Amino acid sequence: MTQQASLAGDVLAQRYRRIRQQSLTLCEGLTAEDMMVQSMPDASPVKWHLAHTTWFFEQFVLGRDPRYRPRDPAWHYLFNSYYQSVGPMHARPQRGLLSRPTLDEVLGYRRHVDEAMSGMLLRDERGALATVVELGLQHEQQHQELLLTDIQHAFWTNPLLPAYAPAEPSNSTAAVSLQFLPGREGVVEIGHAGEGFAFDSETPRHRTLLAPHALANRLVTNEEYAAFVHDGGYREPSLWLSDGWATVQREGWQRPLYWQPDLASAFSLAGVIGLDPAAPVCHLSYYEADAFARWAGARLPTEAEWEATATNLPVAGNLLEGRPRLPQTASGTGLAQMYGDAWEWTASPYIAYPGFRPLPGSLGEYNGKFMSGQWVLRGGSCATPRDHVRASYRNFFPPQARWQFAGLRLAKDH
Repeated sequence: MTQQASLAGDVLAQRYRRIRQQSLTLCEGLTAEDMMVQSMPDASPVKWHLAHTTWFFEQFVLGRDPRYRPRDPAWHYLFNSYYQSVGPMHARPQRGLLSRPTLDEVLGYRRHVDEAMSGMLLRDERGALATVVELGLQHEQQHQELLLTDIQHAFWTNPLLPAYAPAEPSNSTAAVSLQFLPGREGVVEIGHAGEGFAFDSETPRHRTLLAPHALANRLVTNEEYAAFVHDGGYREPSLWLSDGWATVQREGWQRPLYWQPDLASAFSLAGVIGLDPAAPVCHLSYYEADAFARWAGARLPTEAEWEATATNLPVAGNLLEGRPRLPQTASGTGLAQMYGDAWEWTASPYIAYPGFRPLPGSLGEYNGKFMSGQWVLRGGSCATPRDHVRASYRNFFPPQARWQFAGLRLAKDH
């Protein structure tokens, strides 16, 4: 093994241990009972997140070693998520029924796989496993954010409205004045530029044409969204897409998810807290973001408009480092909150870029097969690990999804 290969292997091994430990750190303070609750079909129990991310390494990395023995072959069925090409899986809406294996057994499963991974990484002299291991780590970071949003939803369904953790100190100040700043126009390139990690859906890099436009300098605030609610935004069908209005009527939406009826407080990871008027509104669906933008005389940015601007900005902001903080007030001049605080719904459907090719084999199921009926979000949130997000990152959810840290930035045509 060369010294360079050894150094790269050590760095990857350290990164593996750090990210795997972060998942456990996020569980500190949760009970075994907390960690098996599934509050809706779209969410998963914390215990399942811990097991599934472990299964990923067992299936796609350790499974390459004929000497490896699974902790329990039956768990392959329980903890597969949607990889049809590697076998059947337990129904997603029934994950909360899995009282067995126990939490202790799942934690033992993690230790079993981590020990085997440590040995395999040491033997990987040529770095042949680096790409798939990094994919597994990025996958685990996605589940770290889901772990937080899923436990928030679970606690919200509990009449006791328990807190996940005490609120971190807020930087609450008056809202920065809303301004629209000119964006790039003409032919631009977007997509992964070839340096560092990216998911296949971020490729290939390609050219696209941007018309003259402007982006808001910050995210929409709670106070601004409350004005939309008070103005009857949830009662005016002309503001909504047809499917959105049907959803509002069917679900009885009157305000953002987690907002209390007083429109002055909301349920959060810190329990019920007062709404900071200047902090970003979040836990919105695409339908709500789109309706607000229309009410405000603006629109949502396209993902190309967002990325063309974000590419030249550092990845800095209120992102996950240790324990999550709540969305914070914007500060400074120029474009703020491009990264962190709340994911930003865009006007772009989640579809393939020109020339897109999914990863070969079963890993090709990771992104490509979901390119239908979903919308792109950009920028990360207060629950997104800092080294997980980048300008080309394309998050995606169906338009009715509300339980993520999702908000919006306005855009206008020039």
